[in-house]
Amino acid sequence: MSNDRINSSKAPEPVGAYPHARKVGNLLFLSGVGPRERGSKKIPGVELDDQGNIVSYDIETQCNSVFQNIKYILEDAGSSWDNIVDVQVFLTNMKDDFKIYNRVYAEWFKDNQPCRTTIEINCLPTPIAIELKVIATI
Repeated sequence: MSNDRINSSKAPEPVGAYPHARKVGNLLFLSGVGPRERGSKKIPGVELDDQGNIVSYDIETQCNSVFQNIKYILEDAGSSWDNIVDVQVFLTNMKDDFKIYNRVYAEWFKDNQPCRTTIEINCLPTPIAIELKVIATI
């Protein structure tokens, strides 16, 4: 059984000791993916104060950035967006963000509709409002 670590050259660097994904057999397990940009600490759609606290954020911009980062990882791993079979979504503000997130999600997943679980959590390790964990086939 194959058990390969995969790191994308386009997606943002992991914030800890983990790869972007692991390939096991014909399955690809992605680590949690957020909206950051590769090579910087910039988070699309997020305005921070001098102490690094969120002043404001645009959930639509963050969603599109997260989905693009996932696409980068999938492609670098030899998979594709259409091969996603399961998505776990973590939102920090379900009440305010779900409607917009759900609309953007439907745009990205109009052809492929994987299983999905959406969970509200208190916070994420960086000042972001959304993170996805994905399983795909190769």
